[in-house]
Amino acid sequence: MHSLIITLLQSFLHWENKTANLSMFTNKVDSIKEKTQIIVLPEMFSTGFTMRPEVFAETMNGETVGWLRKTAIAKRVILTGSIIIHENDEYYNRLIWMLPNGEHTYYDKRHLFAYAGEDLHYTSGLKRLITSVNGWKINLQICYDLRFPVWVRQQINVNDKKNIEPEYDLLVYIANWPERRNHAWKTLLQARAIENQCYVIGVNRIGNDGNNIYHSGDSMVINPVGEVLYQKAHEEEIFTIELKRDILNETRMKFPFWKDADNFTIINE
Repeated sequence: MHSLIITLLQSFLHWENKTANLSMFTNKVDSIKEKTQIIVLPEMFSTGFTMRPEVFAETMNGETVGWLRKTAIAKRVILTGSIIIHENDEYYNRLIWMLPNGEHTYYDKRHLFAYAGEDLHYTSGLKRLITSVNGWKINLQICYDLRFPVWVRQQINVNDKKNIEPEYDLLVYIANWPERRNHAWKTLLQARAIENQCYVIGVNRIGNDGNNIYHSGDSMVINPVGEVLYQKAHEEEIFTIELKRDILNETRMKFPFWKDADNFTIINE
């Protein structure tokens, strides 16, 4: 039963300053000396949550994807966070999942934050991304996705009794979630863990952004019964945790609520 070692990187972001952010995160990642398999950065880690994609967007051959590749290879880790990508005349808030061998996959944010006008500047993604590491299945999400539980609900084929099992084991949210709504952030992260019987990790930024909106961080790690294993507010911190597979398996065996789930299909329109 393999464990999974993950490092959360809660940080201030330099507003709309890619050079400063990449330099800062280079130093932070280089400072990690303990063993880790995955390093998680916040949403839009190279720019902050800007609504000016036409100015700051890059292509998949751009500097920031290149930085992710170079850093992941050098550290021999998986490195993930979201950036602004321009592709096929559209802009995306895209989470990049960069492997230690330089290969990558990605997830485009599904739920765009209309309250801040994100839907006016970016295009919504249509597909979830569930990837696999060391026998763990990981569902990757971005910020506002947290408010929409159907999008991440474990899809279990209850008609296939021979192969019935949860769809994933860990749910990861990266965010720029303001402090003024941090009660929702903390509550919903725990709810997602409880209802999906999985580990949940939320990595958020701290400090004021370019619109003078304050972010308290409150990055968290939550176990499959909803208990908080880690939480940090208001301060920058690099935190590494080992997630125990036996605890996940024991929880699902002792409380097999997931087997009673509804069978459903998400239809994209």
